Amino acid sequence: MKGHGTENDFLVLPDLEGAIELTPATVRALCDRHAGLGADGVLRVVRSANDPDGKEFADEAEFFMDYRNADGSVAEMCGNGIRVFLQYLKSIRLVVTDAAVATRGGVRCVRTRGDGDVTVRMGLPRILADRPVATAASLTGAGRPRAGVALELPNPHVVVALDTPEELAALDLSRAPAVEPALPHGQNVEFVVRRGERHLEMRVHERGVGETRSCGTGICAAAVAFAAADGVSADGVPWRVDVPGGTCEVVWQPDGEVELTGPAVLVAEIEVDDDWLRGA
Repeated sequence: MKGHGTENDFLVLPDLEGAIELTPATVRALCDRHAGLGADGVLRVVRSANDPDGKEFADEAEFFMDYRNADGSVAEMCGNGIRVFLQYLKSIRLVVTDAAVATRGGVRCVRTRGDGDVTVRMGLPRILADRPVATAASLTGAGRPRAGVALELPNPHVVVALDTPEELAALDLSRAPAVEPALPHGQNVEFVVRRGERHLEMRVHERGVGETRSCGTGICAAAVAFAAADGVSADGVPWRVDVPGGTCEVVWQPDGEVELTGPAVLVAEIEVDDDWLRGA
């Protein structure tokens, strides 16, 4: 199936028995927006007990989300993708309203709401001591180095605060921003401007993908970085984060966990041509 969460789009690949060898080349071919189906990544749906990376979670979560970036690389988690993952499980009646889903970043509890949105418990953020400097190209001239906040949720992020919406709009994220020092496993880089009280606007360059219309873990990272800077960590009050693909809500709960709420839409069921797949 094809689905998206605030226009961060995914291909959902059912493989409950763990029989498919999902190679990086296959992922790249499927996600190719010109010669394939087009997506920011692939969500492989497998029973935890049937996957080498999911087995350790089988007692806690029946299903494992094997997430691959568009370039075929493996990611720890995907905040928008896991909401689409739940919608898929609901669509084929494997769950009713909620599920514990295993990921490489741990087990995440996901639940639907009456308004069509989906909420996921994203886990505990870890703010790192490093203060990397990020530089992105600008459409209006040379980029200016900016100090960022590094954190894991569980994907690695560098959150960079900008001064104005115009500066945000002028960024050229067609290539990865330079980050010094880079995080050990690479990083997603979020550029964020404050639009009001607990209201942020963000663009993101994702490792392994490029600029995307949204990034669920990045949305959470932005809210956490700004909340920590404001001295209002884990107070249970919602933050609004706008991205090019829509809007999500983030709540840093008093127990320390971060919750992400946003839409998740299934778009189409697709049958891939066998000859094309063999060639890919």
